[in-house]
Amino acid sequence: MPARSGDPKVWLRKAESDLLNIRNNLGSAEVPWDTVCFHAQQAVEKLLKAFLVANGKPAPREHDLVGLLSVCVQIAARFADLESGCRKLTVYATAVRYPVAFAEPTEGEAREAAAIARDVHAIVLGHLSPRVRDGD
Repeated sequence: MPARSGDPKVWLRKAESDLLNIRNNLGSAEVPWDTVCFHAQQAVEKLLKAFLVANGKPAPREHDLVGLLSVCVQIAARFADLESGCRKLTVYATAVRYPVAFAEPTEGEAREAAAIARDVHAIVLGHLSPRVRDGD
């Protein structure tokens, strides 16, 4: 991992890039629903890692959002409310990237994934200091 992975602002910026990808794709004439789902999972993964790093914890090299969330819950119990959404998104870390026996996400699933990512973003921002949140 790069040395800068210990900086929560870097994780937050990368997550916000994934959120921008979601917004751009949803505004497109042709929407790649699998891509929306993938970026939703990626955004949440990076947001949870930003929160962990901001609280002095390492950013584990894993894509399991429920596993990451369990560490976040130890710091802020409010994160337990995110478990259902994290369970839904975890599969999108790898399944949508390759042509395997996985049903392509529907528009409804992709929009739900995007909404989950936005909710996690709001909660994580609410638990970060202004210095991290505002990039100072």
